[in-house]
Amino acid sequence: MITFKQLEAVYWVAKLGGFTQAAQKLHTTQSAISKRVQELEGAFETPLFDRTQRTARLTEKGEEMFAIASRFLAERDEVVQRFQRPEIIKRRLRIGVTELTAMTWLPRLVGNINTHYPMLVIEPDVDASVSLRDKLLADQLDLAIVPALADDERIVAKPLARVQNAWMCKPGVLRRDRTYRVHELVSHRLLTQGERSGTGLAYERWFKSFGFSPAKTIASNNLVAIIGMTVSGLGISHLPHECMEPLVAAGLLDVVDVTPSLPEIQYNAIYRNEQRSTLISSIVMLAQECCDFTRAFQTEEISGGPENGT
Repeated sequence: MITFKQLEAVYWVAKLGGFTQAAQKLHTTQSAISKRVQELEGAFETPLFDRTQRTARLTEKGEEMFAIASRFLAERDEVVQRFQRPEIIKRRLRIGVTELTAMTWLPRLVGNINTHYPMLVIEPDVDASVSLRDKLLADQLDLAIVPALADDERIVAKPLARVQNAWMCKPGVLRRDRTYRVHELVSHRLLTQGERSGTGLAYERWFKSFGFSPAKTIASNNLVAIIGMTVSGLGISHLPHECMEPLVAAGLLDVVDVTPSLPEIQYNAIYRNEQRSTLISSIVMLAQECCDFTRAFQTEEISGGPENGT
């Protein structure tokens, strides 16, 4: 008789590339994983892994079993989540976000998740976009909220909102009474987000489309650091327009009139294509409802939300 434990063993040994890694994932011992695989091999009298290799590689029949295991485990998880009451779903939920989400509407999202799924243990991870995508693919995150990156067939992307950025500087660094062209902008020191930032990569491509490359830059993956350096007069940076409005109103920042204006940045909720989870779908719906990049440190919750179990 095939058991889910046997299928899990085959799936995670193949997925993670070794018996030790699978044992760590399933919180058991390597010998227990080996036993489950051997039981399945014995039941069908066929090897599922090529044991002559240094890493755990599937045989041809092993590939078939892996596909079957993937399907059965996904269907099991869907049944459990569909019929289990949301308030008693007890598991970790690892959410990756960039700094802009963390400093604007992440508190609202966490509050709404707690309202609908009080037994979930939420683990936010704040990092650069590319790093979050890599963690997602390595199964270190369940969900990430990032600026749109290059299409990847391994990832499902659900749109959330667009963010309009504007060039900003300390008052007095540039004149307020004139419009600057892009080629004039690149002659100044620019404070840019690093190469692992989705926004930084998008605007790097934007500059290149005009045939320009900034000569003087300070790159940082830390948005708060960029804001601080801009306020201090160390350079000109692209910052979220609406979110920075209080600093503009306080006289700490000036908005620079540049033509053409910066393109909007699309933010998406992303998860692995194989992650067919009704819980993740519900969290994405909550994110779509409370996503708001216009104000910093939002705390109020929203009413409504996705129906339980959907």
